[in-house]
Parts: sequence; structure tokens; C-alpha cells
Amino acid sequence: MPRTDVLLADPRLAEAERRLGRALVKAAVGRAQQRARDGQIAPDQVADAAVAELPARAAGLTPVINATGVLVHTNLGRAPLSAAAVDAITAAAGSCDVEFDLAAGVRGRRGAGALDALARAVPAAEAVAVVNNNAAALVLAATALTSPQAAEIVVSRGELIEIGDRFRLPDLLACTGATLREVGTTNRTTVADYASAVGPQTAFVLKVHPSNFRIEGFTAAVGVAELAASYGVPVVFDIGSGLLAPHPLLPDEPSAATALRDGAALVTASGDKLLGGPQAGLLLGRADLVRVLTRHPLARALRVDKLTLAALEATLTGPVPPVAAALAADPASLLDRAERAVARLVAAGLDALVVPAFAAVGGGGAPGVELPSAAISLPEALAVPLRRGSSAVVGRLEAGRLLLDLRSVPPEADEPLVTAILAAARGALS
Repeated sequence: MPRTDVLLADPRLAEAERRLGRALVKAAVGRAQQRARDGQIAPDQVADAAVAELPARAAGLTPVINATGVLVHTNLGRAPLSAAAVDAITAAAGSCDVEFDLAAGVRGRRGAGALDALARAVPAAEAVAVVNNNAAALVLAATALTSPQAAEIVVSRGELIEIGDRFRLPDLLACTGATLREVGTTNRTTVADYASAVGPQTAFVLKVHPSNFRIEGFTAAVGVAELAASYGVPVVFDIGSGLLAPHPLLPDEPSAATALRDGAALVTASGDKLLGGPQAGLLLGRADLVRVLTRHPLARALRVDKLTLAALEATLTGPVPPVAAALAADPASLLDRAERAVARLVAAGLDALVVPAFAAVGGGGAPGVELPSAAISLPEALAVPLRRGSSAVVGRLEAGRLLLDLRSVPPEADEPLVTAILAAARGALS
């Protein structure tokens, strides 16, 4: 039986130890040695067996090709980061000048690069700040901008939303100690409703974009411009999806730039949805309000780390993020990609078709917006092998077929996608 120290000197196991840690590799060697003692493998196969059972990476998260057609898929990690953002994270992973002025040799402004990039991206904002997600941004605003003398937040009943996993906005705001003053009804809230509620106890009026549903028919809502001009209290607008400027394909999705121009005193948004960056909560607006928020003790508990700051800056200053590229993809190019992929699959004997499809923005953004797309249609039986393959692929099931929608698949992933399909088909037939 080969000794443990001899086995660990094998170049493959030595490299695995560098990547995964000695404890994990040594445990795999021990299990392989026991298999040899039990007669399951030959002694000269111990190193091979140990190498075979080691994971590809230290973390348990598995990379996935998102072929669902949902561009910002919450369960698949929302926005995929750009290559520039990934490079920025790698560069910042060691020691870096996240809060240090290299020129002066003294403590510097934390995350200056990301904050400056965000300020340049939204010139209408007097000041900006970043916390760890949009819910944190709202919690910080509700905590820091209310007081015993002005504890009320006025909000329309039609905007007291619930998002994924039973997360409800009124519960979040109530836990800060603020008092919610609900106005209007589910489908109609008017200027008169706000006027009857705003008073000396009002800290601010909250406007929330109902990003994951639509109410149609007999409806009424009051815009930010009218709210900001009418009551003499700040208007805080949670736009949700992180759209910084208007987008022609998403005319009903509010942007930070438009909200601030309309008079919002403070805008909160996500960094990992339509912006296409890392999970973060963006705060943009009046300098005096942002200063109150960033100096509140809670801000320290909600601050982001160096990796998030690096990825956010690269997203704002680098090439077009994958979400934006997918949103702007030409349907004709998607059809061409699908046809080329299917031609290879059919040549290999697979039951594969090109079908028209409609993709969605996802992540609670742009409800009801359908994006024309093209999909590879395969037998439903391939869904599980594809999900469990070495290159995991997730699609969607429709009418007994597995559809792989290419709008959510970057062009550079076409080759890995075809390779994964062929491997899944071989496995299913074996």
C-alpha cells in the first residue's frame, strides 16, 4: 500500500492540495487507501482514485449555463459579472487600497473608485453611497431619516409589495421602528390621499416601483414629480432594478436619472439586476440626506466589502455587462446561433429543433416585457442529465420539451453548451 506522504507527493495531488487544502486531499487519499485494503481497487490505483473523487473547486457553488431565458435569474445568482468585473475581483482579493491613499500614505476614502464611477454614471445625484443590497438601502433610509418627532413614512397601499421568498416591504420597514402611514387603495392612490396623510409627523414619502407585477384597468398613481412638488417633505423612490438611465426596450421601468430629475430626494436601487453588477444597494440623491445615511451607525453594519466595490467599479467603467448585452441582443443573431447549434446536434443524431421563444428580464424587473428570442428544443429527458453534467445547463420545460433559450446564453458559451448537450445525450443513452 503506498504511504500517504508518497501519495501526496504525486503532482496531481500536490496541485489539488494547493487549490483545495491539505485536509480535503488527505481525506480523499485515506478513502482511496481504504478501498485498496478492501480489495475494491489495486494498490497502484490509489492515487488515480483519490484524484477522481476530488471536487473541481474549493467552494460548493457550481457554475451554470443559464439557458432559461430569464436574464436576471435570482436562483442562478442574478446578474452574471463581466470579465472585467471578474478580473477586478481577482485583483482585489489580496491586499489592496480599498481604504488607503497610496500617494499620501494615509487612510483614504473607502471604495473611492466605485463611488466616483457611480457618481459619474448618474450626474443628477449630488451624492452616492453603496450598501450590501437594496433592502439594506431601504432599511438604512427608514432608520436614519425618521425620528421620534417625525416617525411616519407615507406610502401607497398599492406599493406595499412582496418579493421572493415571502419577503414583504411593510415588514421590513416596520422592523426599523418607523410608522407606516398607508394611503389610497390597492389599485388607486390620488394626490388627495397623500395630502390627507402628510403632516408634522411625516419623515418622508416613499414611492416604490412594483417591479414584479402589474395592476391594469381602473388604476391611478401619483408620479414622483407631483409628490416632490406638493408636500415639502423628501420623496424616497425605490426603483428596484438598478436601471441608471432610461432604456428604450423598458419604457415602464423607472431609472435613477429620471427619478432624480423629477425631484426624488433619494433613490434606492439594486446593483445586481439591470445594472448587471454584484449584489449591492445603491443610494443616490441629495448630499445632505446621503450624508445622514452614511454617518448613521447602521451604515457600518451594511457596508460592502472590497470585492463588491471592485466588481461594481468595473461594471460601471468597463465593457457592456452580460445582462445589458443580452437585453440588446438581435433576435436574428439569436436565430442564427440556434440554427448553427441545432445543425451540429442533428448531425450527431439528436432530436433537436429550433423554435421561436420569448425571454424575460427577471429579477423582479420589467414584468410583462417579452423579449423575442430563439431556443434549442430537445427531449425533456435531457433536462436532468444537463443539470447534473460537469458543465451544468439549466433550461425550461414547455409542452413536454426542454427549451434552451439563447438570449440568456452569452455567445461565447455556445460551444460549451453544444458540448454539454452531446455529453448529456451520450450519458442518457449509456
